[in-house]
Amino acid sequence: MSQLRIFALGGLDENGKNMYCIEVDDKIFIVNCGLKRPEDKQFGVECIIPDFTYVIENKDRVSGVIITHLHDDMMDALPYLLKQIDAEVYAPNLCTLLIKERLHKERMANVKIHTLPRYGEVNIKGVKVNTFGLSHAAPDAIGIAIATDKGSVVVAEQYVVDFDMNEKAYQSDIAEIAAIGKKGVFMALLESSYADKEGFTSPKHRITNAVKPVFEDAKGRIFVTLYEQNYFRLRELILLAREYKRKIYFYDAKMRNMIKLFADNGYYKVEEKYQIKQFSNDIEDCIIFVTGEGSQAFERMHRIAINEDSDIELNENDTVIIASPVVSGTEKEAGDMENELYKDNVKIVKLDQKQVLSMHPSSEDLKMFLFLLKPKYFLPVMGSYRDFVCAANLSLSVGFTPDRIIILDNGQVATFKDGKLISCSEMIENVGDIMIGTQDNKNIASFVLKDRELLSTDGVIIVGIALNYRTKEVIGGPDIQSRGVIYVKDSEYVIKNIGKITVDMIKEAVKNGTYDNMTVRNDLRERISRYVLRETGKHPMILPAIIEINMN
Repeated sequence: MSQLRIFALGGLDENGKNMYCIEVDDKIFIVNCGLKRPEDKQFGVECIIPDFTYVIENKDRVSGVIITHLHDDMMDALPYLLKQIDAEVYAPNLCTLLIKERLHKERMANVKIHTLPRYGEVNIKGVKVNTFGLSHAAPDAIGIAIATDKGSVVVAEQYVVDFDMNEKAYQSDIAEIAAIGKKGVFMALLESSYADKEGFTSPKHRITNAVKPVFEDAKGRIFVTLYEQNYFRLRELILLAREYKRKIYFYDAKMRNMIKLFADNGYYKVEEKYQIKQFSNDIEDCIIFVTGEGSQAFERMHRIAINEDSDIELNENDTVIIASPVVSGTEKEAGDMENELYKDNVKIVKLDQKQVLSMHPSSEDLKMFLFLLKPKYFLPVMGSYRDFVCAANLSLSVGFTPDRIIILDNGQVATFKDGKLISCSEMIENVGDIMIGTQDNKNIASFVLKDRELLSTDGVIIVGIALNYRTKEVIGGPDIQSRGVIYVKDSEYVIKNIGKITVDMIKEAVKNGTYDNMTVRNDLRERISRYVLRETGKHPMILPAIIEINMN
């Protein structure tokens, strides 16, 4: 290996947007291309994707894009990337099916997509890549090992060590992982988000034992709120429904389509006799899955609880299982939902993070992979900086020395030459968030978000006035419209004074010979803003419109 460079364009010290670049000499391998969901104040933002500038500038060196599993934080930014570069995609079977479907919707038919085996070896542009199965919330999850002459670069994210896993689509191949370790691993990129949790994640990732008594005791219907991408937990509940001979209704059409995809391709399926195609409130012995991305699951259940759903109405015999513990960013929606459920007098069973864990590696899972792989260098990924430090301390406890542990930020490059780390000082330019809008699916500039936040909190005042084009005499208005700032009936004097300020400023500029439409509008914006702040304590958006009409 003459040179190896490793860096992330997203996914470090943040939740989502995972994208790693592994450069082996002149070849760039992109591992995952995910998105993340917007925060509360990012109004009108559908999703956030990595900045692809570096990849676009070096597109001729991209050997392939490798996707490790079908979660949105791993693959849903892929169409945005493939619109800008011509690259071949490599992914496990289920991922390829979803990728083809999404690219078809985007009318992108010419992308070459290759199916990776869960266990095996492929050659990508002359470089050997080994794949191995991982146990995760999504079926068909894999880890990869990219070969170099100094050992493999292994990427293994979002996994648990579960020796009781019988279903192939969810199994980890521990023997294959150990074999890769014996051949020699130069660097391991391993998830660190649960590094501070003691023991193995398994069996706390399973909820069957926790909810089985609920199925035993439930007198009426069972509702389940669930994050839509936790397919492993969904599978557990489907098996319980079969055991207790309850019919199943999937509230969300997207989930119905996913279940059909699983069934059509030989994964698990829900037999027709167990599925409710047309829902009716008269059906009693059933389980209703209310799923969605993040807070959507809670919002949808909340609508049902307040009788805003056109099909479903709660009754006192119903039981609601909150099967997805509340995570950061969903607290308000979950709280509102739970409050309304109590008003409906239904039985509520709430699984919290002390009872169940998501399928991420805890300290012993992480230590086991470090022991099996025996990498020369360890790079913690997926988590906050605090998680990276916890993972680093954990690796110290199993024999790593500080010079073999690397903690990076997005855009920070670890450069190796002839098998030795020579620098972590280089930074990739243009690394950050690209915000995609809900309406037109286009990039949103940061100043637009600031304007939207301003509108949501302090409102807007629109000032319209018409002038004679030649004389600049006022011939119409001023017309003042206020939205979300003041109650007009109680503050008519504010509106009148804004009108007076507008007329006086225009007359003054005309009199002094300094009138310019753009300049006067900017001055109006500042003066009206100061006046409204003094009178109301608010800082609304001010939109002056001066229309000049040619009277000839």
